[in-house]
Amino acid sequence: MLREADIVVTNPPFSLFREYLAQLIEHEKSFLVVGSQNAITYKEVFSLIRDNKLWLGHKSGDMKFKVPDHYEARETRFWQDETGQKWRSLGNICWFTNLEHAKRHEELILYRLYNEQDYPKYDNYNAINVNKVVDIPVDFYGVMGVPITFLDKYNPKQFELIGIDRYVEDNPNYGRRFSINSKEVYARILIKNRLLQESKNEN
Repeated sequence: MLREADIVVTNPPFSLFREYLAQLIEHEKSFLVVGSQNAITYKEVFSLIRDNKLWLGHKSGDMKFKVPDHYEARETRFWQDETGQKWRSLGNICWFTNLEHAKRHEELILYRLYNEQDYPKYDNYNAINVNKVVDIPVDFYGVMGVPITFLDKYNPKQFELIGIDRYVEDNPNYGRRFSINSKEVYARILIKNRLLQESKNEN
């Protein structure tokens, strides 16, 4: 079936997500698969994103799904609509794809200005920390660590992907996350503002 398919659309087991993506890439298939946002932090998955072989689809984050009648009710993120259809929602799900879509080329509007107080540097890596995608400074030329949710807004013409905290090659504590004031920070993607760099080089 895989060899015959033009486009693969599916929800692979999360435990086999890395292997499944690798198989799709190996067979040079176009695909659209549902996965956990946490898969972004897998070394193998992020490498595909960095190398422009994979990106997020149009929808990311809170997603809802129809479930069959035999699905057991849960206390949270479960409901039935007026027709009796059962639904379940998950808060950290996204589409992973290699199909082009317009959202991927929308420019992220930036308005915050850099200052040392709001953007501290990591203890163990030469980059500033940005806690929210909306707070990415418009005027910072160096490397920034941003949340993994950034990839939902990632435009490859606007930003350069440097790496992901634990697996960036020049991390002196390879395999460990970055810290600020000795407190570890959740997964960060390292980026540079490509447009700002190009403008600097032109001047």
